[in-house]
Amino acid sequence: MFGAFERAVAVRYLRARKGERFVSIIAIFSLVGIALGVATLIIVMSVMNGFKADLLSRILGMQGDLTVYGAGPTLSDYDAVRDRILHVPGVIRAAPVVEGQALLSVGSTNTGGMVRGMRAEDLDRVPAVGGHIIDGNLADLKGDTIAVGATFAARAGLAIGSQVTLLSPNGAATAFGTIPRIKAYRVVAIFDTGVSDYNLGYVFIPLDAAQTFFQTGDTASDITVSVADPTHVQSRTEAIRAALAGRPVRVMDWTTSNNAFFAAVTVEGNVMFLILTLIILVAAFNVISSMIMMVKDKSRDIAILRTIGASRGAVLRIFLMCGAFVGVTGTAIGTLLGVVFCLNIERLRQWLQHVTGTTLFDPTVYYLEHLPAQLDPAEVVEIVAIALALSLAATIYPSWKAARTDPVEALRHE
Repeated sequence: MFGAFERAVAVRYLRARKGERFVSIIAIFSLVGIALGVATLIIVMSVMNGFKADLLSRILGMQGDLTVYGAGPTLSDYDAVRDRILHVPGVIRAAPVVEGQALLSVGSTNTGGMVRGMRAEDLDRVPAVGGHIIDGNLADLKGDTIAVGATFAARAGLAIGSQVTLLSPNGAATAFGTIPRIKAYRVVAIFDTGVSDYNLGYVFIPLDAAQTFFQTGDTASDITVSVADPTHVQSRTEAIRAALAGRPVRVMDWTTSNNAFFAAVTVEGNVMFLILTLIILVAAFNVISSMIMMVKDKSRDIAILRTIGASRGAVLRIFLMCGAFVGVTGTAIGTLLGVVFCLNIERLRQWLQHVTGTTLFDPTVYYLEHLPAQLDPAEVVEIVAIALALSLAATIYPSWKAARTDPVEALRHE
């Protein structure tokens, strides 16, 4: 498509000579603009993807992929229901839970929290808790014992063996009013889920202790279920409904219970993609301006080329190659920069925190304790394709104008 003569002329035009450096500088700025636009788009979209994936894994790691509720406030035959759920293909974990709110009190520290009663073996299989015990042992979660989050333990000064008092507002009614239930529990484990809200507001006690504290009898609030592929949880939800047909239960998966939250994150990612694509579009306009200036500057050369036999198509291809070089080189540099940055983003964050002495990613504000980044190859290819398409499209009009140059008019005043 491009002959040796056309390539040689294009390379010569890209090398600035004395008196032509201004045009070359404009082309360099265009290249840098495209590179920065591509890199920024890759970095931001990778962080958005990582944020969504990490948030999803942490939320589902604590709450489960779907939940089975009874027809009433509690579920009586929870062990039989759990056994039937575990026989559904794709289900990897099912655990009965007794859940309720209570006031957590340690000395002068008082905070509201969610109390979840679970068997120790079931809690050990909860990804966000069982694999993140920083002190103590979940095997000791028996009787009047409790497992607390790292944030709450640090705030209240708790250690293994400390006492935590739970106060429930739903107490016994007497002639003097309702007396709240109060019970002290010994700390046997401290966990760190990586989510500040969970570390502060969630505590775990044995299932039978929760049944006694909340006075639910031999029932459970619900059964939390985890599946092998949370992204396709709807099919497992239908399978569980079919397995529990005839029983008065309700099944709700994470796409329903957290749909608004994750939909908002998805919309935000799409909007960010559109906004940051404008950076590449602006750089493409710079390519147009630099190419128009180059055509204007090279009008005499174009006329000479035409008079010695170069066709309009040859002139068109020469300037297409000049513009394509800027677009392709800028896109390649930006892609490399964006990928390398994403692969080392957490190291860069820690280095900047060390150098500046400030917290760049406060977990109490941003919900997560590190800066995640997840490169999506398909998304990177899409970004590269958009950048190449915009930058190459920007060269069409200036190249067409160069090919339409009239040699007689260009050389009239020479």
